[in-house]
Amino acid sequence: MCSKDPSKPYLRIPPWLRVKIPCNKTYSATRELVKDLSLNTVCQSAKCPNMFECFSEHTATFLIMGNTCTRNCAFCNIESGDIPPLDPTEPARVAEASKRLGLKHVVITSVTRDDLADGGAAHFAATIRAVRTELLESSIEVLIPDFQGDEDALNFVIEAQPDIINHNVETPPMHYKDIRPQADYKQSLELIERVKSAGAIAKSGLMVGLGENDEEVQGVIDDLADIGCDIVTIGQYMRPSLKHPEVLRYVHPDVFEEYARYGKGKGVPHMYSAPLVRSSYNAALFAGLKK
Repeated sequence: MCSKDPSKPYLRIPPWLRVKIPCNKTYSATRELVKDLSLNTVCQSAKCPNMFECFSEHTATFLIMGNTCTRNCAFCNIESGDIPPLDPTEPARVAEASKRLGLKHVVITSVTRDDLADGGAAHFAATIRAVRTELLESSIEVLIPDFQGDEDALNFVIEAQPDIINHNVETPPMHYKDIRPQADYKQSLELIERVKSAGAIAKSGLMVGLGENDEEVQGVIDDLADIGCDIVTIGQYMRPSLKHPEVLRYVHPDVFEEYARYGKGKGVPHMYSAPLVRSSYNAALFAGLKK
């Protein structure tokens, strides 16, 4: 876990991170639809600060393969524990929800399922195909785990032909031991490079505020640029609960803009960097589907 100098006062949440919470019929309808179809969303499970905005715009990011993770990343609000078996009806229910919401861009992610031989890759592929059958005109983005470096598992996802394949590196490599101990930075980069080599649109992202400095952030951008990553997102880490690491710095919006300029200067085509940016936030906009 990240530690903080006890001599320093707790950081106060800056004004640019204070989110207005809308409460309208669209928000309630989205929440009820997800509940009625017995689906999970990363919006709810990860306590995303943008949930109210996204649900109010009739959109959500689907979380497949249960709501319990086989890993225990320090930053994440999703719990580890007893793992449920895969539900073969889930792909069809995700497709139905996507259809009812009228989504033009469908974003699907998952918990990490190291207990499965393929890490859940075949289930991802089945979900992609189910959504494609119901929504021929819509684009599909998946945010996938690392499948423990299994190339065959990754190929299951690639062969299902989602429009964008995202895998987040999350933080600079020197912080993996504390923040992402069951993952491997080099392995994550290799996955993204294989996605790009297969001809898919490759996307990745990271958080700031977990002890890294700006030079380390630039180093990650350099690495992603070197392997041809098409889309990079950078957002502010926000502590989901008192059990999670403290925020060690709040990065000013101007610095986020500097990250974006740096990435574009290094050749990353699409840089989305701002305090409230998350990998699936405004994904349709990032995919060029909204203006």
